[in-house]
Amino acid sequence: MKIEHVLVPTDLSPESLRPLQEAADLVRTSGGRLTLLTVVPDLEVAPHGAPLAPPLGDPSVAGRLEEARAELSRIAADLAGVEVEVAVLAAPDVAQAVVDEAVGRSADLVALSTHGHTGWRRWALGSVAEQVVRRCPVPVLSFQRPEEQ
Repeated sequence: MKIEHVLVPTDLSPESLRPLQEAADLVRTSGGRLTLLTVVPDLEVAPHGAPLAPPLGDPSVAGRLEEARAELSRIAADLAGVEVEVAVLAAPDVAQAVVDEAVGRSADLVALSTHGHTGWRRWALGSVAEQVVRRCPVPVLSFQRPEEQ
C-alpha cells in the first residue's frame, strides 16, 4: 500500500497533535502530502419561543473557524519538507465530517489520536476517534494516549 496522502484531524489540543510528526515523517519519505483538518462543531438549535422556525447555527462559529485556520497555518509552517494543506470546516457531526473529508480528499490514511476518555466522560462525550474508526472506509491509524508515568 502506497501512502501518498495522510489526513490528520485535530481539535488543536496537544493530545490530538500526537500523530502529527509521525504522519509528517511518513509523507516526507514517500513524497506525499498531508492535510491538517479541524472540524468546528456547529450544533443548530431552534430559536427560543419559536419552535417551528428554522434552526439557527452558533453565531460564534465564524470566529472559531478563523482562529482554527490561523492555528493550523502556524502548525503547518513548522513542518519543514512536507506539503501541507489546511482544512477547516463547521459541521454538526465531527466524526462524519472527518470521514467525508477523508473520502472526498482521496486520503490514503487517516492518522488520529484518542484522548483516552474512559468511564462517564467517554459515555457523556463520546469518542470521535472511535466513530471515525467504525465509519471510515479509509484505513485509520490510531495513536493511543500514553500511560501516565
